[in-house]
Amino acid sequence: MMNRDQALSYLRDYVKSDNLLNHMLGVEAIMRGLAKRLGQDEEKWALTGLLHDIDYEMTENNPQEHSVIGAKILEEKGLEPDIVYAIKAHNEIHGLPRNTMLDKALYAADPTAGLIAAVAYVMPSKKLEEVQLKSLKKKFKDKAFAKGANREQIKSCEELGLTVDQFLEISLQEMKKIADQIGL
Repeated sequence: MMNRDQALSYLRDYVKSDNLLNHMLGVEAIMRGLAKRLGQDEEKWALTGLLHDIDYEMTENNPQEHSVIGAKILEEKGLEPDIVYAIKAHNEIHGLPRNTMLDKALYAADPTAGLIAAVAYVMPSKKLEEVQLKSLKKKFKDKAFAKGANREQIKSCEELGLTVDQFLEISLQEMKKIADQIGL
C-alpha cells in the first residue's frame, strides 16, 4: 500500500490550492477517526480521505469527470482497487453504489470537512478550538449556511451505524487534532 509520504508527494503534483489541500487533510483526519471508531484499517481509510480529490483542480469545470480521472491516476499509481473505487464512488454524479464501509464513510466525510471548516470561519477567532458540537449542529440544521455541504450526504453516516450527532462529534474532534496543519 502507498504510504502517506508518497501520497503527499503525488498530491503536490496535482493539487496547487492550499484550501483544497486543507480540505483533503480534513477528510483524511475524519476518515482516520471513523476507521478507529468502526474497527477498520486506519491507514487505508486515511489514505482514501487524503487522496479523494486529487483530480479536483483538473475537473472543477467538468464535474462529470471528477473522480473518474482521479481514479485513473491512482490506479496507475498502484493504489488498491477498493480505495480507487471509493474515490470514484464519492462523486454521486456517477451513480455508483456505495457498497462498503469505506465507500460510505468517504461519501459522508467529504462534505462534513467543508461544513466544519465553514463553522470555524464564522467563529470570532476563526479557529476550530472554539467550535463546539452544539454550534456545529445548529449550522448543520441551517440549510442556508455552507450550502455546498450536502446535508443528505452527511446524514448518510447513519449507514455506518452512527447517528448524525456521533458522526459530527467524531469529525469535529478529528479535525481539531490537525487544526494547526490546516490553518484553523
